[in-house]
Amino acid sequence: MIKSFGTMIIAASLVMAGSTVTLAGEHKPNKDIVEIAASNNSFTTLVAAVKAAGLVEILQSSGPFTVFAPTDEAFAKLPAGTVENLLKPENREQLVAVLTYHVVPGKVLAKDVVGLKAAKTVQGQDLKVTVSDMGVMIDNARVVATDIKAENGVIHVIDSVILP
Repeated sequence: MIKSFGTMIIAASLVMAGSTVTLAGEHKPNKDIVEIAASNNSFTTLVAAVKAAGLVEILQSSGPFTVFAPTDEAFAKLPAGTVENLLKPENREQLVAVLTYHVVPGKVLAKDVVGLKAAKTVQGQDLKVTVSDMGVMIDNARVVATDIKAENGVIHVIDSVILP
């Protein structure tokens, strides 16, 4: 299956969409993971998929969760018809498996990710974590933005949809 796609750096807009700035200059989250994704136009496909899979309430719960979030550009690189097929009600189980493969229980910040070789997903399988001079790879997806803090976890933006 195809796992590697184009990149997009969107950290500034995500941080502004999901956080408020305190006087000390640190970002204080004021939205949950779903609200942050829904407030950014780069995640319309991801949000639609989360809704179709029935995962909104889970990703709005207290968590915490770490979400490796592919952008719309990453979803667009999948073979024609893949997203539409996954969004069909009869394929809900497969969609849930794909989406939960992007979620790790707990709050794993970038400083913690770089020390890992693997991370167990909510889906049950391990994500491979590789750190090199080229950056951080989660399976075959490059992390392009990190530590977008939410009330119930953290989002790291990736340039590819990763598949279990």
